[in-house]
Amino acid sequence: MSERMTMNYVTGTTKFHMEGPCAVSLGKFDGFHRGHQKLLGRVLARKEQGLSAVLFTFATNPTRMLSGLSGQNITTNEERRLLLERAGVDHLLECPFVPEISLMEPERFVREVLAGQLHAAFVAVGEDFRFGHQRKGDVRMLERMGQSCGFQVETVEKEKSHSRDISSTYVREALHEGNIPLANDLLGYRYFVSGEVVHGRQIGRTLGLPTINLLPSQEKLLPPNGVYLTRTMVDGEAYYGITNIGYKPTVGAEARKGVETYLFDYSGDLYGQYLNVEFLEYERPEQKFRSLEELKARILSDVHWGKSKIYVKS
Repeated sequence: MSERMTMNYVTGTTKFHMEGPCAVSLGKFDGFHRGHQKLLGRVLARKEQGLSAVLFTFATNPTRMLSGLSGQNITTNEERRLLLERAGVDHLLECPFVPEISLMEPERFVREVLAGQLHAAFVAVGEDFRFGHQRKGDVRMLERMGQSCGFQVETVEKEKSHSRDISSTYVREALHEGNIPLANDLLGYRYFVSGEVVHGRQIGRTLGLPTINLLPSQEKLLPPNGVYLTRTMVDGEAYYGITNIGYKPTVGAEARKGVETYLFDYSGDLYGQYLNVEFLEYERPEQKFRSLEELKARILSDVHWGKSKIYVKS
């Protein structure tokens, strides 16, 4: 995430205020999958008419993530921020889910937030959009109030894949199964894990196979522990590699799940850099080996598998 941010990013407050008319979309946008991209496309198209592209969402709460996988997100707040800026969003409003917002009746939300604070001229939402206290607001209410508050509402049909609506739940299911190609198809980009490169135990270096280690946020939903073919961008250049997700049981299990990557044909020092590791395909589950020699032999086999996959793809 070292790219310079140009999008206006507002978080941690409900006291936001937009100048001039805006095109707005609302939702969690977890994963920013193809369905989200279709929805946001309607908003971005209105920039040609002089409207600012605004996305209203809620900040995820990392402390809630400790309750289990159901609370984890496909993208962290920071990853979502990067994806939305790249897409062309002008203003990202990451509203805290505090009582003054969560208990707000839908009619009041439309009048005070959409019309009052955001100056919405156009609002795009999905077919199943719900809002306000106890989710009592729906698309019909939004359309009706839009007429009196002076904004147009467009309801966008779901994007589909394999005869099923694309949703964050669908993406999560694919990731839980380790079905990376399906997850990537639903997302419309490669699922990735981001983080700062940290020092590990340097076991890989002693084996002649130096690796980079990331400790992803605890709010991040990860695919099953195991070995994957991945791609990592370093200084604008793509390097393929194999990545292990898990606890490294052969060398003494780690307390926290990590992401360890061996990059093919790279020998530089990446400590302290913030990288995105993109996932392409699952190979095998993580396992404990009887010795470092056995571990090295299996890693070399994994490398051979990964490189053969690259050659086939090219």
